[in-house]
Amino acid sequence: MTPKEQGYYMPAEWAKHEATWLTYPKNPDSWPGKIETIYPSYHLFVKTLAEGEQVHINVDDETMLQHVKAELEAIDTNMRNIFLHVIPSNDAWCRDHGPAFLLNRNDSSKRAIVNWNHNAWGGKYPYELDTQVPVHIHELMPEMPLFEPGIVMEGGSIDVNGCGDLLTTTSCLLNPNRNPHLDQDQIEGYLRDYYGVDNIIWLGDGIVGDDTDGHVDDLSRFVSPDTIITAVEEDVWDENYEPLQKNLRMLSRCRLANGKQPTIVELPMPDVVFYDGQRLPASYANFYIANGKVIFPTYRCLTDNEAAYILEVCFPEHEVIGIDSTDIIWGLGSFHCLSQQMPAIR
Repeated sequence: MTPKEQGYYMPAEWAKHEATWLTYPKNPDSWPGKIETIYPSYHLFVKTLAEGEQVHINVDDETMLQHVKAELEAIDTNMRNIFLHVIPSNDAWCRDHGPAFLLNRNDSSKRAIVNWNHNAWGGKYPYELDTQVPVHIHELMPEMPLFEPGIVMEGGSIDVNGCGDLLTTTSCLLNPNRNPHLDQDQIEGYLRDYYGVDNIIWLGDGIVGDDTDGHVDDLSRFVSPDTIITAVEEDVWDENYEPLQKNLRMLSRCRLANGKQPTIVELPMPDVVFYDGQRLPASYANFYIANGKVIFPTYRCLTDNEAAYILEVCFPEHEVIGIDSTDIIWGLGSFHCLSQQMPAIR
């Protein structure tokens, strides 16, 4: 039986968490020439998370474990909520190489793990360690059933509202560098079976500089069961203008599983971020919804304040916190890409 047939589904990110899972960044090839600059913002992200939930961090070895512990203690992190695990990895993007955690609709005390295959966004980077991370996490929690669909899927390529709807993009999931043997209908079948959803909402292309081929967590996100926030570019001459307008038009025509049209909230794009001649995929949509908090990336520009206000309206019961991601985005991802939620059992 599939997870869905057994009652499992992926809850929305705003559902109460037991923990957030992270993989500690250490690969200099992901932040060429400036990896040391990312740690103040990264450690602040961890500290902020630990104020409201457990934070589990994968590290390569005991030496790294002691280093991370010391760094977090130095900024007065709530260490009672920090759990460090020796689980080697290639890179830091736990949203994509980590497991997907499911809850059970029929038994609120049950959770499960989905171990999708990971191929580093179409074989772009090494991934032999990353693809084993969910198996090692399952070894820490063997009471959870482990489901292995056997196809490539990344957590950043989808977003769910916990009510049967899932957002994704054709540019990523239908890319031949993922699952060339599957067509759109077959991929939809896997999404329904292993995320426990009923309705797939397809968008088009991603933003410039995104090496994932268009992850939806840089574009559009559910902020409530019937509301989707989506990135828009106001400069008609910008490369992102037309792809984001096209996605906006697609959203305006979509319907939810309940048959209703979702409310669409527009989220501005930040000023263009360049480093070493390369345009980076800076987007406010890469926010992370933690217990009682929404942590979003800022980019040292005026639209940071506008994005904060829009997110505050969308999440009136959460504290909206901006953390500088200007250096982190050189790794081509931000806080949502770095994190994976583990929902609390009820």
